[in-house]
Amino acid sequence: MGWEGWLSLLLTIGGLLTLIFSRLAPHVVMMTILTVLSVSGILTASEALAGFSNSGLITVAAMFVVAAGISNAGGIDLFVNKLLGSPKTERMALLRFFLPIAPLAAFLNNTPVVATMIPALNTWSKKIGVSPSKLMIPLSYTAILGGTVTLIGTSTNLVVNSQYQTITGEAGFGLFDITIIGLPVALLGMAAMYLFAPILLPDRKEENIFSNLREFTLEVVVKPNGALVGKSITEAGLRSLKRIYLVEIERQQTVLTAVSSDEILYGNDRLVFAGDTEAITELLKINGLEAPHSLDHKSSLEEKKSGRCLVEAVVSPHCDAIGSSIRDDQFRNRYGAVVLAVARNGERVKGGLSNINLQVGDTLLLEARPAFVSRQKYNKDFLLINELDHEQPKHEKALLSWIILIVAVLSAGFGVLSMLNAALLAAGAMLFTGCLSVRQAERSLDLSVLITIAASFALGAALYKTGVAEVIANMIVHLSAGDAILLLILTYCAVSIITEFITNNAAALLTLPVVLEMTMQANLNAIPFVIAVMMAASASFATPFGYQTNLMVLGPGKYRPTDFLKVGIPMNLFIGSITIALIIFVFPLTNT
Repeated sequence: MGWEGWLSLLLTIGGLLTLIFSRLAPHVVMMTILTVLSVSGILTASEALAGFSNSGLITVAAMFVVAAGISNAGGIDLFVNKLLGSPKTERMALLRFFLPIAPLAAFLNNTPVVATMIPALNTWSKKIGVSPSKLMIPLSYTAILGGTVTLIGTSTNLVVNSQYQTITGEAGFGLFDITIIGLPVALLGMAAMYLFAPILLPDRKEENIFSNLREFTLEVVVKPNGALVGKSITEAGLRSLKRIYLVEIERQQTVLTAVSSDEILYGNDRLVFAGDTEAITELLKINGLEAPHSLDHKSSLEEKKSGRCLVEAVVSPHCDAIGSSIRDDQFRNRYGAVVLAVARNGERVKGGLSNINLQVGDTLLLEARPAFVSRQKYNKDFLLINELDHEQPKHEKALLSWIILIVAVLSAGFGVLSMLNAALLAAGAMLFTGCLSVRQAERSLDLSVLITIAASFALGAALYKTGVAEVIANMIVHLSAGDAILLLILTYCAVSIITEFITNNAAALLTLPVVLEMTMQANLNAIPFVIAVMMAASASFATPFGYQTNLMVLGPGKYRPTDFLKVGIPMNLFIGSITIALIIFVFPLTNT
């Protein structure tokens, strides 16, 4: 192994450690590695950029659009609302949403499925008297398990299949080739959740952490003809307060939200602040402010106004505001919204907002302009957008969106079209029929995921080209004494552990070249090992950060990271054992 191999190995180890221990986004890390590989000459330009033209990557992008089309047309709501009903027990509630979620996740990207279901399950849980903490983790796990049933269930399956085709020159997998493993795994996984989730999951039935606005907002009035009339917010000293933050101004039945520092104050303006409510006495000491003349039973924020929109949002790993203060003017200017309160690990963070820096997984209560929800719905700064004054979506094209998806699946399943062409035509049909707009389609494309996938192909190619994969494979084969079953177990465990710390796509693409080289060295059948990589990369249950849908339910379920460990580690072991046993039973591990 020459210097090219050692550099490729160093980049692999460095990339893994960076992804695990730093806040750098995966696509930034992988693009940096791609740049080094290209500049150093280890890969040619065409080899380095091959991932961006890969058919698997394009199929993933097209399926993002198809999933957005169904979600935008109300197709998910149409499907779910017919099936949930009114179960009498927690276990019956689990069965009711297992049925719609698993099939949906088998054919759609699970992120929009889970994002749509979170507010639906929150409302449903109140109706049937079951705590959301009993439903949210099973929602995420069901979506993960459903994604293992078909080749298009997760982006991981698609890109692994594409890399397998590139490296081996084989035809690859069909739409339902992994169903023989994925379907029983999904069914047994849901059975395990049915039996043990009600026992292992916490029961946190306390009222909504943001239900009482009076707990973290306070209101004052600008005195008519007082000292503050005619002054801007900055001149009045209201922008530099330490424990509270100005949210909105109510003026003559109109509402000014995300208030600018240059806004001029008028007499009788009603000012709403968020933060430490004990600061009310400090606020009233300011010359020109007084307490409201009448104290209503509820906060003025609870009154519906045309210029106001209350939103709950979960901070995603891609949010630009991570690590910055929520009082930062840039947050208000970037999103047209201000933070009223923050919840972390299922509990509202008390006290002033000035000392709170945003973290991944934080749940925010925002007051925003009405356009915020539509603008952010397909962006990636927030994994969940839940408008509290929710209106039912329009379902005029819900049935049509399902017909488009079903036709695409049948076309690919029966070999009429390739998976790539079926996905592209389905995405085009969603646009042509108006199930979603071009702008919504653009927003549905998760560029960070697509770039990570494309750049990961380059590192995988380098490991294979420079002989690193061969060296590592020989070491593993020697360690296992050539035992096929032990090699399969080592493969699954390695991918599963790596996936808990970095993105599932990157974990699969980095390990696949090694696995393929390993099977060749040991004269084994590569197919069962590739399926093990697909399954292990998707089956991430033990941490909220191992899989995107786990992170999405962290706040709404009022979970702590230890809740995922308590349920997820047994789930990882159970699913891993079932998967390995099924692969051994169904596929010959050796070449005959």
